[in-house]
Amino acid sequence: MEAFLLVNGYRLGRTIGEGTYSKVKEAFSQRHRKKVAIKIIDKKDSPEEFIQRFLPRELQIVTHLKHSNIIRVHEMLESAEGKICLVMELAEGGDIFDYVVHKGPLPELHARALFHQLVEAIRYCHSCGVAHRDLKCENALLQGNTLKLTDFGFAKWLPKGRQELSWTFCGSTAYAAPEVLQGMPHDSCKGDIWSMGVILYALLCARLPFDDTNIPKMLHEQQRGISVPGHLGISNKCQNLLKMLLEPDMTLRPSIEGVSRHPWLTNP
Repeated sequence: MEAFLLVNGYRLGRTIGEGTYSKVKEAFSQRHRKKVAIKIIDKKDSPEEFIQRFLPRELQIVTHLKHSNIIRVHEMLESAEGKICLVMELAEGGDIFDYVVHKGPLPELHARALFHQLVEAIRYCHSCGVAHRDLKCENALLQGNTLKLTDFGFAKWLPKGRQELSWTFCGSTAYAAPEVLQGMPHDSCKGDIWSMGVILYALLCARLPFDDTNIPKMLHEQQRGISVPGHLGISNKCQNLLKMLLEPDMTLRPSIEGVSRHPWLTNP
């Protein structure tokens, strides 16, 4: 693998992340004269459904999306042994999960600056007809003060002109909406909105709102609604947005356009 990448102008470095069927390594790009991230997917070690269905979709989506708050894919390579390499921009600040663990609850102003960028990234995705379906703190990376969304492994195209209902469980249970956990046909865009609520809660409280070690209990908590620790002094506008995002009835949950117009983001 190293020799293959070297021939293509990339000198491999340390491993910076691991997915179910992939590894992400740091590398130096001779052509770009800077560090990049390379996601290496071994087709031999991956199940048939992943190779036939999810991988082609991911490759098509990531090469289509171009936005300042989405990790840019520079190049795609495939080795003779069937390893696919996605060469991407490197976000040296790591992910916002580690950031919040290190920093603790973020001041509301800081949380809003980061969340606003996530809203812009998802607004762009949804307007392009793409649902991410795996939004979580680990998939939001930092490059300085800029948030960059990554990992479109579960993303899908939405059908034009009609509502899309999905049956597929994707993503992480701690970030999954109630309708997804219950295996009901669901709107993937509304699922993204719920996951954004979990991310916003994590930015503000430095912990996740729901414990996913006991799913029946978690479903009960999701219906009951969240409460924000009083000592954090979170504004009413922000708490109102959190309640809208974490609305258990997906038909009442706002679209990304509705979220982007919320007073907490437009008129702080």
